[in-house]
Amino acid sequence: MPSPRKPLTETDYRNLAEFRFLLRQFLAFSENAARAAGLSPQQHQSLLAIRGLGGRLTVGELATRLAIKPNSAVGLADRLVEAGLVLRQNSNSDRRRVELTLTPAASRKLADLSQSHRAELRRLAPLLAPLLKNW
Repeated sequence: MPSPRKPLTETDYRNLAEFRFLLRQFLAFSENAARAAGLSPQQHQSLLAIRGLGGRLTVGELATRLAIKPNSAVGLADRLVEAGLVLRQNSNSDRRRVELTLTPAASRKLADLSQSHRAELRRLAPLLAPLLKNW
C-alpha cells in the first residue's frame, strides 16, 4: 500500500529549484566542454556510455543509454565511425551482434573530458549533498 504523500514545504521547493539549477549548470558545463573538444554533446555522451559500460556497446544499447530512438542511434553510430571515434566490430560471443568500441583517439579525448568533468563534479558535490540528504 503506498504511503500518503507528504506536502512539500517552502524549503522543499527551494531545495528542488536549487538542485535543478545545479544540474543545469553541470549540463551546460558538459555541453560546452564537449564542443570545445570538437564533439557534440551527444557524441561525448555516446563515448562515455561505451567506455562506462565496459568498452563495447550495441547500437540498441546506445539508443537506450541516450534515450533516443534506435534509428537515431544508427545515424549517430554512423557519424561516430565516420569521425574516426568508434569502430564497429562483431561480438566475440555472437557473430550476429555488432558492437561499438572506441578508437584510441576517442579514448584520449574522452579521458581529457572526463578529467574536467570530475573537477566540475567535485566543485558541485558540496552544493548538491545537502540538497539530497533530506529527500
